[in-house]
Amino acid sequence: MISSIKQIDSFSWYFEEENVRFFLLVGNEKALLIDSGMRTRNAKELAAKLTDLPISLINTHADPDHIGSNHEFEFFYMSLSECTNYYNTQKRSGNVVPVFDGDILDLGDRPLKIIEIPGHTPGSIALLDINNKRIFTGDPVQDGRIFMFGPQREMHAYMHSLKKLLKYSDQFDKIYPSHGTCPVKPTLINELYDASLKILSGKAQGQQEERFEKKIIAYNMGCATFLCDLLNEE
Repeated sequence: MISSIKQIDSFSWYFEEENVRFFLLVGNEKALLIDSGMRTRNAKELAAKLTDLPISLINTHADPDHIGSNHEFEFFYMSLSECTNYYNTQKRSGNVVPVFDGDILDLGDRPLKIIEIPGHTPGSIALLDINNKRIFTGDPVQDGRIFMFGPQREMHAYMHSLKKLLKYSDQFDKIYPSHGTCPVKPTLINELYDASLKILSGKAQGQQEERFEKKIIAYNMGCATFLCDLLNEE
């Protein structure tokens, strides 16, 4: 299922799987997987080939392309706001250890700060790799196709989350998303904010598509493509 494993530095990697990726970060005392793939069922086993340290898991959110190997772990970190998606929408099981905005997960001289960024899903989070000036953003910040249709997605919340990330912009030099180009520049956050504002204000032109047997509208905004609910659908 994994097409490639790419090294960021001596203590960081990402795994490419079809159109999604997940990450392994290693500190002095322990390691952390950020998400666990889509069809991959042995993410922990793959990570163990790169480090001898104990490996934990955090989910940026609970869409199915991020939780494929969750069953390998006794517990996983996740925002409580994402539990409805995980347990009800996705019908998955497992033990959540909640994380909250501003929490620090320290891998041993490698602190990671939790930043809640709802919008794409209610419990989407980003992880700021403080010492290395990187941020891992899951789906909301990317230059690919951002899913914003369906009952769990909300564009107003998404815009507030982008504004929130801008307050941290002096604390990271690179963004590592789960889709699209990797890494991307922090200037993408402003571009996504401007694009979402145009969509909400009705100033963007979209194209009707069908996804999962549902009619949607796709806005190719240059910086990314937003897949949104088709308004006034009969």
